[in-house]
Amino acid sequence: MAVDATSSVSKSTSTSTSSSSQKATLNYDNFLQLLIAQMKNQDPTDPMDASEQVAQLATFSQVEQTIQTNTKLDTLLASSSLTQAGSYVGKYMESADGTVKGIVDSVKVYSDGIIATTKDGGKILVQAGITVANQAPTTTTTSNDT
Repeated sequence: MAVDATSSVSKSTSTSTSSSSQKATLNYDNFLQLLIAQMKNQDPTDPMDASEQVAQLATFSQVEQTIQTNTKLDTLLASSSLTQAGSYVGKYMESADGTVKGIVDSVKVYSDGIIATTKDGGKILVQAGITVANQAPTTTTTSNDT
């Protein structure tokens, strides 16, 4: 008979584990519900130590704070990309391979990078090796007068 209770607990645990992996995040209320369920279903001959419960709570708090920090960093990076993209408009830009160049007319910010569009319609991926200047370089020609 005790085996049936154990198997029903393991079924509910596997169900909650699969749903939490689909959701990918737990909030504080979910954690407390899991902790209460763990306390209700613990072995009465070997109950959970209070220090273990406190350690679990502290670990959960650390994970929750880390998730919040990552969210704030993502927001900061997105803001930085927008600021950087805005500074390119009106400037001369040349692609890393030198095939596309011109005055930047517009900029699109994607999650994985920035694409600048020149007034001529050329598209430049903003990456290492591009040239950015306030104005297009002047070409000088030398002539030999003899």
